[in-house]
Amino acid sequence: MTNKIEKLIVKYLTNSATVSELGVLTNWISNPANERLFKEYVKTYYAIICSMNNSDHQKTIEQLLRTIRKEKSFVHRLKTNAVYKYTAAASIAILITAGIWFFKTSNTEQFTEPIIVNNQIEIGTDKATLTLEDGTDVTLIKGQTYKTQNATSNGEQIIYNNSTSRELVNNYLTTARGEQYQITLADGTQVWLNSETQLKYPVSFTDGESRQVELVYGEAYFDVSPSINHKGSKFKVYNNDQEVEVLGTEFNIKAYKDENNIYTTLVEGSVVINAEGTNSVLKPGEQSNFNINTKTIQVIAVDTFREVAWKDGIFSFKNKSLKEIMTTLSRWYDMDVVFENKELKKVSFNGTLYKTQSVEDILSFLQNSIKTYEINNKTITLK
Repeated sequence: MTNKIEKLIVKYLTNSATVSELGVLTNWISNPANERLFKEYVKTYYAIICSMNNSDHQKTIEQLLRTIRKEKSFVHRLKTNAVYKYTAAASIAILITAGIWFFKTSNTEQFTEPIIVNNQIEIGTDKATLTLEDGTDVTLIKGQTYKTQNATSNGEQIIYNNSTSRELVNNYLTTARGEQYQITLADGTQVWLNSETQLKYPVSFTDGESRQVELVYGEAYFDVSPSINHKGSKFKVYNNDQEVEVLGTEFNIKAYKDENNIYTTLVEGSVVINAEGTNSVLKPGEQSNFNINTKTIQVIAVDTFREVAWKDGIFSFKNKSLKEIMTTLSRWYDMDVVFENKELKKVSFNGTLYKTQSVEDILSFLQNSIKTYEINNKTITLK
């Protein structure tokens, strides 16, 4: 192993590798001899950091290698996707460490086999409910097509074409727990809806007039068609007491019904947050936090990758409590989580998960922090 490769391994383990360095490392690991060296290096590292036993080492490393082989295409996507142009190298590196969990506290007691009774927890899917102007509900689901005069769905997304009608007609697109969906609005704006989200929008826009949609609740990522393509018409997103005004940009809004804060994260371009008479201009890499109760706004710098990775099938966490993590996962897996051991709620976590992983795969990484867990139908109990 050369000094260069050793430094690359250290850089990815410490979340500081660049995209090009990530590509060099993945190519190097593709050689079987290098893979063996890589395993030994990582095994030593995690023996120090995580205090895991040998079997846990092997399990973690094997999963890491499977992920690397499976997700090499992410390296190319990182180089071309605008979301990642503004992502710090520390964020990029965590893609290769997907599935590795770092807890600040660990359980010294022996983990016992979980109890699983009629596990009905399934991985989320592309699905949504389209509500038409007359109140008719249409289920959009992966594998099924749907077509109207001004919209077409292939089961994974719905695309509108801009009609010449001056009549204001609104539709709603709603995702429940365990669902996600993508929509292309009539002006070409793309919106990704996370689980438990509802978007209200007009089926057509008029160039030169303000383009307005409402994020009723939930989380959505917007890639807005530039105003220059629509005779200067601005794009506005309303939610509760907040208004986001843009000219053409990419941003994320998180505004769940059971949370008291609205988080707006800017990836590219510029937006103005209007709330309670206060205007805040965001720069790329900044996030506004509007507190619904106090009616105040705070703006901080954030790692945009971690905030918006969900739309690309990734959950990325940094210093998040297990309670926060399980809240996020419960929406995607449509499950309930019970903490029998209340102290587990405070356990802090850094790491990355894929939305395609089964819930049992995810729970297997908790074995250093819990005694055991139980799955009963759609409920997980952590002990």
